[in-house]
Amino acid sequence: MDNEIKTTAEAHEGEAIPRAHVVHCDPQPRQTAEKEPLPKGIAKTPVAEKSPAQWAYERLILYIKNFEEQLDNEHEVAMAFVGGDAGVLRIEGLGYFDPDIITFYGSDASGAKTQLIQHVSQLSVMLRALPKAPTAKAPNRIGFRLAADLEQSATREET
Repeated sequence: MDNEIKTTAEAHEGEAIPRAHVVHCDPQPRQTAEKEPLPKGIAKTPVAEKSPAQWAYERLILYIKNFEEQLDNEHEVAMAFVGGDAGVLRIEGLGYFDPDIITFYGSDASGAKTQLIQHVSQLSVMLRALPKAPTAKAPNRIGFRLAADLEQSATREET
């Protein structure tokens, strides 16, 4: 138990700042989303003011962007469906619908249009690296676009 006395402002700040932690076997682990500071676009709104869908969406963006930062130019991010034999979805879009729905847009290994709509209580995502499309000059980096959109959203709200 903590005997530290906190002001009301410190207590509210402690509730608003999300906590994250990670431990790896490797003494020199790669950089992970839990170790990164929250971008201004995410940190601006306290977690208590976010719906479960928005908060899950924002953290998924951090994980996807971090995963992409570690890929070479021949691979892009995809996700495997967990708990079933539905295959893999190349992530081409991500959205949420308050209060509790997350949606992944993309295509499967054969190129067929694919969409996963998932309740946040069932959220379980495995990120995978797939070779970029043979016709693509550069890999698609959806995580960077999503992160940029969060920052632009924060800027629009400030004005």
